[in-house]
Amino acid sequence: MTTKDHPLVARAHRLAREVLAPSAERVDQEGVPAAHIDAIRRSGLLGVSAPEAYGGWEAPTAVARRTAEILAGACCSTWFVQTQHHTPVATLTGSEGAVRERLLGPLARGELLSGVAYAHLRSYPRTPVRAVREEGGWRFDGTVPWYTGWGLNDVMLLAGVTEGGEVVFAFTEARERPGLRASEPMRLAALTASRTVSLELAGLWLPDDAVALRKPYEEWAVTDRAKTVEASPAVFGVTEAALGLLDEETAGPLRTRLEHLRGSAYALADRSGAGEHLAERLTLRIEAAELMRTATTAAVVAGGGRSLSLAGTAQRLAREALFLLVQGQTAQSRAAHLEALRALAP
Repeated sequence: MTTKDHPLVARAHRLAREVLAPSAERVDQEGVPAAHIDAIRRSGLLGVSAPEAYGGWEAPTAVARRTAEILAGACCSTWFVQTQHHTPVATLTGSEGAVRERLLGPLARGELLSGVAYAHLRSYPRTPVRAVREEGGWRFDGTVPWYTGWGLNDVMLLAGVTEGGEVVFAFTEARERPGLRASEPMRLAALTASRTVSLELAGLWLPDDAVALRKPYEEWAVTDRAKTVEASPAVFGVTEAALGLLDEETAGPLRTRLEHLRGSAYALADRSGAGEHLAERLTLRIEAAELMRTATTAAVVAGGGRSLSLAGTAQRLAREALFLLVQGQTAQSRAAHLEALRALAP
């Protein structure tokens, strides 16, 4: 079976065509509705990479990438909410113990939607969230600067760092209670619809059987660094959507470049270990981002004054591209991207 023939790819196309794209501009202004999340739950896409034994599809990586491209190109805000779910699924798939048996099935089948609260780990050795061992569990204190899907997610995967430099990942319900308070939803230039908040943790206690992963920070960071140098499928999805707004004379050369970059980025990622070819992968990430920026700018130019209407697709894609330029950004990727931009100067 080829990627394009996979049932989940067909379902993603149908969801994009019938549900996401027709309401994308309204969702951009009003927020991702629960109905969108319910449609994704029913589609099976939340279990695209989850083990079959737990009700998932265990689909090839190419299928996971293609479905992400399709969703992001149709409604990036909805894509961003649901994409958080796949890291908790992957974490549980590689873990052992009670929390795996309790949550992996419901997450794989889409009965529960999970968010993530761990990007702050990338600021180490700063520790915005601290984890302290207490009898029978762990206490979390600090601030999660970004948490997406508040009010839509059922559970979250929360991470903190111990005094000894160990990362602790644990699951908890995504709701306010003593020790956990959410800010008002953030007003952002793009993806305000994703219901992103910050979380204040003040003695939030989670039991040992909620813990999915404990690992020295440097050991965890090896795998995470590989993620942050990869070209995101969402970038290719938004680029593809922008090219769809252009005439073929303009879109043709950009589409050829898209296919080349996408193929190169995915092929290099597939043949590389976690710590391998990081510089080359980051270069492709930056080139993909610049192509996205060019494509979405071209869509705005082609649309003229009507592109500035909030009902217009071009301006939404251009703002979503701004978001994707910094999504998953690290100090290393920021410096490399700025260097690439400086090289464009005459």
